[in-house]
Amino acid sequence: MNVDRPGRRPAISLLFIEIGLVMCWSSGFIGAILASETSSVFTVLLWRFVLAACILTPFVLPYLRRGQLRSVALQAAIGGLAMFGYLATGVKAIDAGVPAGTAALVGSLHPMLTAALAGLLIGETVTRRQWLGLVLGLTGVAVSLGGAIGAAPLWGFGLSISSTVCIVFATLLSKRYPASLPLLPSLGVQSFVSLILFAGLAALDGGVRPEANAGFVYAVLWFVLISTLGGYGFYWAYLARASATRATSLIYLTPPVTAIWAWLMFGEPIGAAVIVGFALCLLGVAIARRG
Repeated sequence: MNVDRPGRRPAISLLFIEIGLVMCWSSGFIGAILASETSSVFTVLLWRFVLAACILTPFVLPYLRRGQLRSVALQAAIGGLAMFGYLATGVKAIDAGVPAGTAALVGSLHPMLTAALAGLLIGETVTRRQWLGLVLGLTGVAVSLGGAIGAAPLWGFGLSISSTVCIVFATLLSKRYPASLPLLPSLGVQSFVSLILFAGLAALDGGVRPEANAGFVYAVLWFVLISTLGGYGFYWAYLARASATRATSLIYLTPPVTAIWAWLMFGEPIGAAVIVGFALCLLGVAIARRG
């Protein structure tokens, strides 16, 4: 019989969260493909957060009754940046003609920008080893994307950058002011704020009425169960346990893992560049984590 050594179980738990984060964060790009097959992506995103808020509201109500309005307001601000700001500008950038490869590469600046601001805004030290890992990871993303970069309209590229800035500042805000609300109530507040904001966009884009077809329902359920409860759940859970630099370094693994999702679900081929890029991403993340 094996006896657990001190610290072994927490290490296994952290590894589980890391794997879950990479898998579920990557699922958001697959959800975008599913949503693109409907009449309005913003309507899908609206109902994503309507359903998520309905599921999570029972976890939020006790904290509202206790008058923890400051904690609720903090989570509302984080949700406005990490969910609405990140998704709305990112989706609109692709809708404006920014190639998905370009958007993914810009999104992969998330760890670099977080590391650059972490010392200035939250007093977090980033070692040379971590910088080396971040640079290797970014190189791996660029290699895995290969020829998918393409040209982009200037304002669309600006939206893509804005999307990355939103998630970076949400990350730093979460580290600067640790949540006094547990994970599920925090996700509930963030989802509720996002549904209000997306309601306006959906009304302008295609209407707020959900489509009565299997494709729409599938996209919404995919987003809610895997990308929202899974992706954001694992992200905030990991961020509470690790430095911002270590947590965001895992984002480098999402483009190649997304390629695997797309291969399994849509039969999209995986080229040699993806395999080489994935190897560089794994090496970069390993170095950044040990740093």
